[in-house]
Amino acid sequence: MKPSFISLPATTTLVAAVLIAAAGVAQAPPAGNAPPHEHEHGPMPAPTNLKVLPKNLTGEQVHEIMHGWSAALGVRCGTCHATNPKDIGPDGRARFNYADDSKDEKKTARKMYLMVEDINTNTIAKIDSSGDPVTCGTCHRGHLAPEPWVAPKDDHAHPPGGEKPPIPK
Repeated sequence: MKPSFISLPATTTLVAAVLIAAAGVAQAPPAGNAPPHEHEHGPMPAPTNLKVLPKNLTGEQVHEIMHGWSAALGVRCGTCHATNPKDIGPDGRARFNYADDSKDEKKTARKMYLMVEDINTNTIAKIDSSGDPVTCGTCHRGHLAPEPWVAPKDDHAHPPGGEKPPIPK
């Protein structure tokens, strides 16, 4: 019996096809078991402890608001919400007790929300062409505590010669 050989180009093509197929199989999630999207969640229960947000919001609406706030402050849910060690989820971790008011951060968030609403209603809305309303991100810019503002060392607000402009009376 005579041995059969495959040409080098055919062998290269065959190896490449096998590697591509193997890579595709390794990357494809099993049907029906696709990993959940990072922000997917189950149905959100109706809120039971709204103190500053409108009481007619759905659980989904509150979730979207909280998602925006957490992004503006660079935090996660656990910053303001306590967990209930007696309520364990299917992942083995304690679930959040969203109605619990024990964390100071949640109390602060409510005060900050009222401050932002007051600024937008009583100041920004009364200025012609004021632009966008104030949000958590206006000051926080992705940080739990806003970064302190530091005046530039080379202040160009003064006229040449170093004299400060007169203060209007």
